[in-house]
Amino acid sequence: MLRRTTKQVWLTAAVVFSLAGPVAAQDTWRMQPVAIRSRWAKEVTPQNALTAYPRPQMERRDWQNLNGLWDYAITGDEKKLPAKYDGQILVPYPLESALSGVKKALRPDQYLWYRKVVNVPETGGNRLLLHFGAVDWQCVVFVNGKEAGGHTGGYTNFTIDITDAVKPGDNTIQVKVYDPSDRGAGPHGKQVLNPADIYYTPSSGIWQTVWLEKVPQDYISGLYFTPDIDKGVLNITVKAPAGYTVEVSALKDRAVAGTVKGAAGAALKLPVTQPVLWSPANPFLYDLQVRLMKGSKQADEVKSYFGMRKITVEKDDKGVERIFLNNKPYFNLGTLDQGFWPEGIYTAPTDEALAFDIKAIKAMGFNTIRKHIKVEPARWYYWADKLGMLVWQDMVNPNQRLPEGSKPLFEQQCKETLAQLHNSPCITTWVLFNEKWGRFDQQRLTEWIKKTDPSRLVNGHSGEILYVNEKLRSPSPNAYVSADMTDVHSYPDPMNAMKLPGKARVLGEFGGIGVFIPDHQWNTSSAWGYIMEKPAALKSKYAIMNQHLQLLQREGLSGSIYTQPFDVEGEQNGLITYDREVVKIPFAALRKIHAPLNSDIGTIPEVTAADADLTDPSETYSVLLQQYVDGDRKPDFLRKLAMMASQTGDKTGAARISGDYFAMLKPPYAAEDLNYVMTVTRNTKDTGFSIIRDNIAAIDTALGPRQAEVKMMSLIFQDLIAPYVADPNASPDWNSIYTTVKPYGAPGEEIFLRAKTIHLLNKQDKAGYKPVAREYLEKYGQYVKAEEKKKLEAFMN
Repeated sequence: MLRRTTKQVWLTAAVVFSLAGPVAAQDTWRMQPVAIRSRWAKEVTPQNALTAYPRPQMERRDWQNLNGLWDYAITGDEKKLPAKYDGQILVPYPLESALSGVKKALRPDQYLWYRKVVNVPETGGNRLLLHFGAVDWQCVVFVNGKEAGGHTGGYTNFTIDITDAVKPGDNTIQVKVYDPSDRGAGPHGKQVLNPADIYYTPSSGIWQTVWLEKVPQDYISGLYFTPDIDKGVLNITVKAPAGYTVEVSALKDRAVAGTVKGAAGAALKLPVTQPVLWSPANPFLYDLQVRLMKGSKQADEVKSYFGMRKITVEKDDKGVERIFLNNKPYFNLGTLDQGFWPEGIYTAPTDEALAFDIKAIKAMGFNTIRKHIKVEPARWYYWADKLGMLVWQDMVNPNQRLPEGSKPLFEQQCKETLAQLHNSPCITTWVLFNEKWGRFDQQRLTEWIKKTDPSRLVNGHSGEILYVNEKLRSPSPNAYVSADMTDVHSYPDPMNAMKLPGKARVLGEFGGIGVFIPDHQWNTSSAWGYIMEKPAALKSKYAIMNQHLQLLQREGLSGSIYTQPFDVEGEQNGLITYDREVVKIPFAALRKIHAPLNSDIGTIPEVTAADADLTDPSETYSVLLQQYVDGDRKPDFLRKLAMMASQTGDKTGAARISGDYFAMLKPPYAAEDLNYVMTVTRNTKDTGFSIIRDNIAAIDTALGPRQAEVKMMSLIFQDLIAPYVADPNASPDWNSIYTTVKPYGAPGEEIFLRAKTIHLLNKQDKAGYKPVAREYLEKYGQYVKAEEKKKLEAFMN
């Protein structure tokens, strides 16, 4: 998705952290407060945290789920195991999430530690494997105080053999996590320490299921299979020790549909006679049974599943290159799914919730999901396989600045992603880069993915060419090199991608129509979309866009991806609200709109969401405002009304009403009141500004480090400095400005020094710049990003 540009972008460099949440230690778990939450959040307890078997593609019976309460600590020392822990955290919900029970920010100079005592019975000569679905970003695992292994990369699974480290009875497992998010070199996706617009709250630490598995001394460690529908076989390799044979059987409705025997590690061909082809309309899955044998004795067994399907780019009967599914043209009608949750961030509250997203997207009439810059838990892909949904799988982009070490970390994450997800039939397309976010070596990497997995399409660069409001934002002279498709991003209205020989043409992103639904917003001060519409106008606007898709399809378009199915934090351009409670266009109406491009969706999943109230929010606000005029001053009413005033653009009303509400507040303020004050305060004259100024420590404790200071600096700059530096060539009276901001203490001084430094840098006034830049960096350099600090220091030399 496109990064939105704003004025005074440099101001954000003053922000170090902006993750909301209480910081008090928890001795017993409870979900922390959150602006909105999904219906499944209330079902979560320490006893039932994601209990389903986490790896459906290679299932065994003998396993133990380690999700639940773990001890946690946050320290500044990476070398010493913590002497004491801060409280308990509910695994596998990330540290910053409400469901973790902690909801704290992890700074780049901190380490997150986990500890759990696990009872291990006598292994009986078997091996004991410790599995992690994903830990963001870098971790080291200790068993009984000794290092047992680790992993780098926040999106892929890893396994540690802990057989020799454990003893019968109680054993202590500890995990150390380092996660600098967007301040580090590793892939971080949409996670940033300063969430805004199209970037969201980080998910540090364990965010997928942790489990133990007992296996024989010699065991099956992996499966790798690829269907070939033209030859009626499943090409399969079973990873296991040499000297063993394997027996592989395909089961159709519990009856054997094909069997093959051969050596472990060998490339085998499992015959599948008259295969039932997998598609979104008929997502038929074969069961797969794999046995490891030594002579006539079985050493190990796993169960899996597969789908027989084929994806290619071919010419249709008119000679137009199109995406083909199972040897027939198939329009990929898709939507851009971020995979975020209000209460769990990266982690869905329950398995039912995880499945709901795919069910809802299918019930809307889509047949494709572009999984955007995130790798989901294995069970998400299982549900996509089972329900019938094509998936374009994004690689998680490297840090866009490409700091030292980022390239090999990105390539390693890509390698692990390709291997981990290979067996899922739902995945038909790999997406390498997005809108030049950290792009490098595009041709080499595109060709590497194609060679690694020739069974799928490769979209080498989604949105390499980008249009916004019909203006070209991102030209590229050698676009889509070595890829299977050309891909344009066009906001808001759809357009066709360029025509190149041998490539399908797709619209990788479009739309982004923003519609906010009162009482269903994560951030009530933001209702961002590429364009904004009233609820009543969304259906017709969306229908017109899809009619244009029909025209483009006739002109050669093979697929489209609408932004987006669900609101996410500050983005309110989803077809369903972030809490999954309100669908903005009824499901049946969406299916009717989509039918010309996706007429056969198969079984329609049963999903529940309320239809949006099509009343203009301004009309609702006007009715309530009259109650205020008539004298209603109840605190809860004032709070809601002030938020609605902000949402509908009544700045005068928002200031007046919030002022009345603030007058009723008495210190000490609750965390939710401080969060509200931070949300609705718009300028230095608001009553809320005084509350922020007088409660800096309390706000930083409740909402995260430097939240209050950064809010103050932003408003001071906006009101007291920006008017004098709007012209980059201006020569303002800095002494007069300093006198104005001095009463605001350190935040006033910091933003004054920063504003003056940047202004003189832009003017290239080196003589005036040096002393003020030196003072700024000496006093506040710790809050400046490393790459910006280098630029500031370079101009002093």
